[in-house]
Amino acid sequence: RGLPNGRRITSGEPPLRFGLALHLGEVMFGNIGASQRLDFTVIGPAVNYAARLEKVCAAVGRPVVLSKAVADLLPTGAVEPLGLHPLKDIDRPQPIYGLSAAQAA
Repeated sequence: RGLPNGRRITSGEPPLRFGLALHLGEVMFGNIGASQRLDFTVIGPAVNYAARLEKVCAAVGRPVVLSKAVADLLPTGAVEPLGLHPLKDIDRPQPIYGLSAAQAA
């Protein structure tokens, strides 16, 4: 798991960092644009929520965070609560979850 970063650090390169947020909800997807420039895209409130949720990764020091919608689908012990966190343009702080130590290993 940490091998590529171990090599980067040993060679003096900065480690690769990423954030991944998992959320569950309805989206709309498809191609948008003109025949000369066609892009596949996904839009909807669930997409926006996931994008805002990803910003919490750095604040909690976790590469992967989960929404309550996803955490509720996982077995007991698979996730741990990381507290309530404000998300941009969401009225109230939201419960955020991370993978438990056993799941993350």
